[in-house]
Amino acid sequence: MGAHTRSHRNLRRTHGQTIAEAFQQFKANLEISSLQESTTSKRQQNVREALSRDFAVLDTFLTGSYRRNTMIAPLKSADIDVFAVLDPKYYAAQNQHSLLTSVMTTLKKKYPSTPRIKPDGQAVTITFTDFEVDVVPGFYRNGGGFLIPDANLRRWIPTDPKKHVELWSQSNKAHNGALVPLIKMLKCWNRSNGNLFRSFHLEVLVRHVLQDVTISDYASAARWVFDKMRGNVWVKVADPAGYSDDVASYLAKSEAAKIIAALDNAYRKAVAAESNASYGFVRSAIEDWRTIFGDYFPGHG
Repeated sequence: MGAHTRSHRNLRRTHGQTIAEAFQQFKANLEISSLQESTTSKRQQNVREALSRDFAVLDTFLTGSYRRNTMIAPLKSADIDVFAVLDPKYYAAQNQHSLLTSVMTTLKKKYPSTPRIKPDGQAVTITFTDFEVDVVPGFYRNGGGFLIPDANLRRWIPTDPKKHVELWSQSNKAHNGALVPLIKMLKCWNRSNGNLFRSFHLEVLVRHVLQDVTISDYASAARWVFDKMRGNVWVKVADPAGYSDDVASYLAKSEAAKIIAALDNAYRKAVAAESNASYGFVRSAIEDWRTIFGDYFPGHG
């Protein structure tokens, strides 16, 4: 990634640090430093206590982007996943919707003044004033991992969020710590484009298209990802935890053209940005990146 002719490389060496600094600032802008571990721990404990009034709860733990370190600012639009492992007596082949409704009813008793508590396909979302909490009910799965509800498709999804944390950590180390920040940058792009992808699917795709290369710098890596993702939008991507479930199954075919067009647009702008940078047009390059990623990417100067 990021190959240039010799003359361009010399120019890039002169001006590339400015682009690199812009990406470092972008990385910092996406960090959530205000979120305390004690706060998330307390929320998890409160959710567990609430559920334990009406359910036999075998375990609860924090998971999702918070645990994978891929959550992005601002905190107000972030969500923390609390996974609740329930007694198997609540499991039934077709009760995904009713289970989520029951969990919602229980949480409303605990948080009667919280204005918004509602089921959201695979979880019950509690909208607090500072950030959202997604409560994901699930069951231990025979053979390992967990089963979580998919109320929209009326099925149970086999997965293992604890395994995802390990896998993301390993992949991030393989990319010398650059994978997680890059995923966050792509999440910022996704959000500025109306959340074309579900967050976890996007993370899986980014990790997937980078498997045979190593990130050398954020600019060329972003361009590479936009390019390769275009051909992977409809590729069945198995859950990385070792299950055959397709993490893209939620996508409607009617969205294909819109998603691929957005990726194509981002790729073309990234190519233009890298070209501008190679010729020393740093201000133009930074403006190109801002049009891709939005206001979280710093302006020139």
